[in-house]
Amino acid sequence: MKIGFIGLGKMGVNMVERLLRNGHEVITYDPFTSSEIAEVSKGSVRVSSVAKLVGKLPKHRIVWLMVPEGDPVKENIDELSKILNPGDTIVDGGNSNWRETQTRAKALEGSGIKFVDCGTSGGIWGLENGYCLMAGGDQKACVELEPIFYALAQCNGYLYCGPSGAGHFVKMVHNGIEYGMMQAYAEGFEVMEQSPFDLDIRAVSKVWKNGSVVRSWLLELAEEIFGEDPKLSKVKGYVDDSGEGRWMVQSAIDFNVPTPVITLSLLSRLRSRQSESFSAKILSALRNKFGGHSLKLK
Repeated sequence: MKIGFIGLGKMGVNMVERLLRNGHEVITYDPFTSSEIAEVSKGSVRVSSVAKLVGKLPKHRIVWLMVPEGDPVKENIDELSKILNPGDTIVDGGNSNWRETQTRAKALEGSGIKFVDCGTSGGIWGLENGYCLMAGGDQKACVELEPIFYALAQCNGYLYCGPSGAGHFVKMVHNGIEYGMMQAYAEGFEVMEQSPFDLDIRAVSKVWKNGSVVRSWLLELAEEIFGEDPKLSKVKGYVDDSGEGRWMVQSAIDFNVPTPVITLSLLSRLRSRQSESFSAKILSALRNKFGGHSLKLK
């Protein structure tokens, strides 16, 4: 198949290469340049604008967006909606909010442009290992896109999840679970690192990979990290979040579902960005006032 691909970041550039390896023709556009983009462009046709990308695609065009959520998605859809025709398809493969996805799909209905949301998991390892794809939107459009989906996905790594927003919703829940798993590993390894035993935490992570209930790909990555630097001496304990954890927690609240583990894992990330917590200062000062407990002053 021939497909247009907008967005050649860490995920996008590898996805394009995987499509090329599987015999698809790819027209690419990204406003930025890098050595990685230049390398993958050798196999694809690189153009200098969205309009030129659309102009090089055959009838019933397919344009895949792999850009950051929010304004970049909106701006690209707005531009594409002016130059695509009824029957053409836009795929949002990024981490968009599922509610915004539903709104965008509704807005495109009148134009006849099909809109597919495709949650994409696999990170930078997806090029070699394949991706996990969770699609939502028009089912007929998704069936037509299956050669693309199967080229990108691992074996059994593609699922049509349901109507518009379902793909991004399932990916959001996936990321929320990922937050909780990562937090549990981080806390467990810190307990071992602070214990009275001289534990080789890389060796522990390695043995856990074999037959253990807690084995996972994240554990494999942890072993690799500990092999590079057991004390993580060069890593600052500052953890960003992509936004999906927040949407997950908000959705859980909206649906009256308690998600304490995922919620606390998100709050732990927020706490990691504070070099010094104002709330902790208040706690210390209050303990001093009511109980005479000592203060640690700067």
